[in-house]
Amino acid sequence: MEKMENGKERRIACREFYMDHDGIPLHAKLEFPAGFSLEEKNPGRCPLVIVQHGFTGHMEEDHILAVSRTLNQTGFATLRTELYGHGKSGGTFTEHTLFKWLSEMLTVIDYAGRLDFVSELFLCGHSQGGLTVMLAGAMKRDQLRAIIPLSPAAMIPEDARHGSMLGHPFDPAHVPDVLEMDGNCRLGGNYLRVARMIWVEPAIDAFTKEVLIIHGDRDETVPIRCAQEAAARYKDAELVVIPGADHCYNGHLEEVTQALAAYMRRFVK
Repeated sequence: MEKMENGKERRIACREFYMDHDGIPLHAKLEFPAGFSLEEKNPGRCPLVIVQHGFTGHMEEDHILAVSRTLNQTGFATLRTELYGHGKSGGTFTEHTLFKWLSEMLTVIDYAGRLDFVSELFLCGHSQGGLTVMLAGAMKRDQLRAIIPLSPAAMIPEDARHGSMLGHPFDPAHVPDVLEMDGNCRLGGNYLRVARMIWVEPAIDAFTKEVLIIHGDRDETVPIRCAQEAAARYKDAELVVIPGADHCYNGHLEEVTQALAAYMRRFVK
């Protein structure tokens, strides 16, 4: 729902569905700016942002919802998706890898690119979703206008090469079949093996279009240096640091959405 000036609310149209990726169902929600409807005879066109959650996350988290709703209110359609082993999508968490996520993200981008109403396409992702956006953005740079990594976990590949995954050590010379993490979370060894084979820097160099990075300076999950180093390396990047914000911006979502809306208004015609 969106608040109008008269205090009333109007519903933002939403379609919930599954798309197929090699037999794996991917849960998705497509939402539109207020007043935009595909049911009209001439619905017009608008830009769309794919909004991606992070490691252990899902599309209904507070920060993902806040980002998606802000984009709707700014004039963008949004496509929230849940990738392999997360939320209501197929697959199990233990068996997910960055290769699987990247392959699925390409499927999501292809789906969005075939939608008749889409005028321009953007990628936005949080944490591991931000890393996925950075990698997929380079692969699909010809189809994208800009990317928005939020607290991007760009350190995952390098940490994995040195035997660490989000603070949990392992022997990189003898990768375990399963890595036990916090909260009964079990990560498969193939995740670690795949992560070690990924290099972020070539992906950054390949994407020469506009980039917005948002990161909290109290993030204890992903060091702020990940955002700073990426912003310095990208050809055309803006970095917004949210003072006092943690990894999911608890208590600071308003600053995040204000920065996002201010940046994205330039793309709305």
